[in-house]
Amino acid sequence: MKTVLVLSVLLCAAFAAPVEEQEQTKEAAVEAPKEQMGAAPEMEDKMMKDEEIFVPEDSVLVPRNAHVFEEAAAPESRYNFCPDGWFSQGSRCFKFINSPMSWYSAEEHCNSLGAHLASATNPREYSFLQQLTQTAGQSIAWLGGFNLQGRWMWIDREGFYYTNWYCLYSTSSNSCLYLRTAGGWVNTPCSTSHRFICSKSPFSC
Repeated sequence: MKTVLVLSVLLCAAFAAPVEEQEQTKEAAVEAPKEQMGAAPEMEDKMMKDEEIFVPEDSVLVPRNAHVFEEAAAPESRYNFCPDGWFSQGSRCFKFINSPMSWYSAEEHCNSLGAHLASATNPREYSFLQQLTQTAGQSIAWLGGFNLQGRWMWIDREGFYYTNWYCLYSTSSNSCLYLRTAGGWVNTPCSTSHRFICSKSPFSC
C-alpha cells in the first residue's frame, strides 16, 4: 500500500513538471519581447546618430533637380534677346511698322533700326508674320522679296527657296512682294505704299 502511494506521488510530480516548464517558457516568451521593446528606442537612437551627416552652418541644401526648376521658371529671360517692341521667332527678331511707305522707303527705315525687310523662309515663319500683321489690325504688309532680272530674292540675302504665291503678276512692273493675312503673297509695284515688317538678328544693335 505504501508502495502504491509512493508511485502515485511520483507520477503526479512527473506530469506536473512539464506543465510548469511550459508555463515558465510562456512567461519567458512574454518577457523577452518586453525586453526587446525596451531596447528598441535605444537601438533607434544609436542608428540615427550613426546616420547623422555633418552639414556646415553656412552651407545651403539645393534640390538635386534645382536646375530644371530654374530653366522652367524663366525661359524668356534665357532665350529671348530681342529688343523691346520686337518679337522673337526662330533665330530672328521681327517688328511690325504701322506706317505706310513704298518698298524702298520701308527698307531704308528697317536699315535705320539695324534690320531689313523681313523674309519668310518656311511655312511656320510665314504664318508667324501673318499673325503679326493681323495682330496689328492689318491685312497687308511689305516683305523683303524683290525681283531682279527675272529672279526673286530676299533683301536680307536669305535663300528664296520657299514660295507661297497667291497671285504672281508680271515682274516687269510688279517687282516687290507683300504678305496677305488671307493667304499667300502677291507682287506689286514697289512704289505702292504699305505697312511693313522689319527683321534682324537678336544680337544686332
